[in-house]
Amino acid sequence: MKILVVYYSMYGHVYKLAEAAAQGVQSIENVEVVLRRVPETLSQEVLEKMGALEAQKQQAHVPFCTVDELGEADAVIFGTPTRFGNMCAQMRQFLDATGQLWMRGALVGKVGSVIVSSNTQHGGQESTILSFHTTLLHHGMVIVGLPYTFQGQTTMDEISGCSPYGASTIAGGNGSRAPSKNELAGAYFQGEHVARIAKKLMA
Repeated sequence: MKILVVYYSMYGHVYKLAEAAAQGVQSIENVEVVLRRVPETLSQEVLEKMGALEAQKQQAHVPFCTVDELGEADAVIFGTPTRFGNMCAQMRQFLDATGQLWMRGALVGKVGSVIVSSNTQHGGQESTILSFHTTLLHHGMVIVGLPYTFQGQTTMDEISGCSPYGASTIAGGNGSRAPSKNELAGAYFQGEHVARIAKKLMA
């Protein structure tokens, strides 16, 4: 069984969550995980002005995803930063190219799950995941979130992302906050949870 983790990350926060989710997937026996990123739509000049080049270099070893790879996977975990309570333009453009998959019903019955990042604690993490689900439902995917069996979901000891809709992190206004141990644990748990459910569906 193959599970695809496909993400976009400008400053590296979603990338770290995606890595943790991939590790969670890999912890399940007889499941292959493939990590991919969606193609960039911004020029190098714009990325440099936004201070994102260093983070982009750190992800350069991760191949770009093709639309066909979505259809070849048994489950897909998507990762995106929030943009005004919605997915980023790079992810939107990638998904807008999946019309042929939709026509073939290539994703029907496969697990779809979402992880996100925002600058602030109330920066649209939940609305981004929920609005992302609309696209997955149009493809006929089976949506999986982050259940409360992940104990870090109810922590009161720290400011933390993660909700029943999916793992998340808070980057901070200037992007200086790295994902916390609890947030990375949530992404790991979600990857493991997706893999378990996908195996049950295949059985």
